[in-house]
Amino acid sequence: MTGKEYRLLTEAEWEYAASAGTTTAYYWGDEIGKNNTNCNGCSDSQWDGSQTAPVGSFPHNAFGLYDMSGNVWDWVEDCFHKNYEGAPTDGSARTARACNDRVVRSGSWDDQPQDIRAATRYRYSPGVVDSHVGFRVARTLRP
Repeated sequence: MTGKEYRLLTEAEWEYAASAGTTTAYYWGDEIGKNNTNCNGCSDSQWDGSQTAPVGSFPHNAFGLYDMSGNVWDWVEDCFHKNYEGAPTDGSARTARACNDRVVRSGSWDDQPQDIRAATRYRYSPGVVDSHVGFRVARTLRP
């Protein structure tokens, strides 16, 4: 519709965007607190641990991005590896011809607070479709 090309974020791009320049466990601080995100036990909202919440229901991070922790796991472009050994150092995706599992980030509405930290990563089969997994898109800007 826009005539522009879109893609999934790489794992490195996602973590940079989710952290928004912070070094804390969550983009709002080291404690989960209440009403900062949608996860199981994270808020007093109608969505707490029961379903996805509409985008913008909780505060955005310092980059103005909503739901970078909790609500749904975000697909990223990278193939899953148990650690970062051999991962690209330039922010590009770690891909392979045979990629059985892909990385998802952020935790979901049904996960515990410790599972929605910016550093948390998990793997899903590319065929998984459920209310715990979503995606956000990026557009590469060229000068």
